[in-house]
Amino acid sequence: MRNRVYVIVEGQSEEEFVNQMPACYLSKFKIYATPIIIRTSKNGRGGFVNYQHLRNDADRLLKSTKDDFLVTMFVDFFRCPELPQRELYEKIEDHSQRADKMQECIGEDIRDRRFIPYIQLHEFEALLYSSNKGFLSYFSEDQAKKTQQIVDSFPNPELINSSPQKSPSKRLLEINSRYDKVTEGNLIALEVGFETILEKCPRFRFWIERIIKGCSEG
Repeated sequence: MRNRVYVIVEGQSEEEFVNQMPACYLSKFKIYATPIIIRTSKNGRGGFVNYQHLRNDADRLLKSTKDDFLVTMFVDFFRCPELPQRELYEKIEDHSQRADKMQECIGEDIRDRRFIPYIQLHEFEALLYSSNKGFLSYFSEDQAKKTQQIVDSFPNPELINSSPQKSPSKRLLEINSRYDKVTEGNLIALEVGFETILEKCPRFRFWIERIIKGCSEG
């Protein structure tokens, strides 16, 4: 049985999210999650602008011959850089299906049974719309009424993205121009609650379940 999972993430807000929510949840299964921000240069970290950066981090972790850990990733579909075998996914119109194919392409490129590719539809902020509870706590009353309308319009928050200008984060900034992903995103997520996120976001839930299954199978 594996008891560790390393999660390659884009930046500080995702790192904090993994530490505060998935890591706490997975610990109930005696799985210990460690987020790792993508290394973009010798001294730089943060941002998924080049697939090779993520590949390098995965390779470094997977060099170990031990079999007591998994490596996964938590990156946004929105503004995802070009991935291997682009021709296999770029013309798929349905975003969920395209993300599935993108994950397959990454998995085929890295080729290690300890690696689980995962791309979040459409970005981290989608999870915050699982309930309006977080926005009620950190936005004004008028702003929270607007977020409630979005929550009510999308029974699956992972489908919020009718255009690049209507991505989950862009919608938040349109409602509250002072919204800051790093300082507020995780506070809102904590108010929403991890169980609610798992209930409302099937793609995200399936990823968590894959981690648990992968660790239990060893």
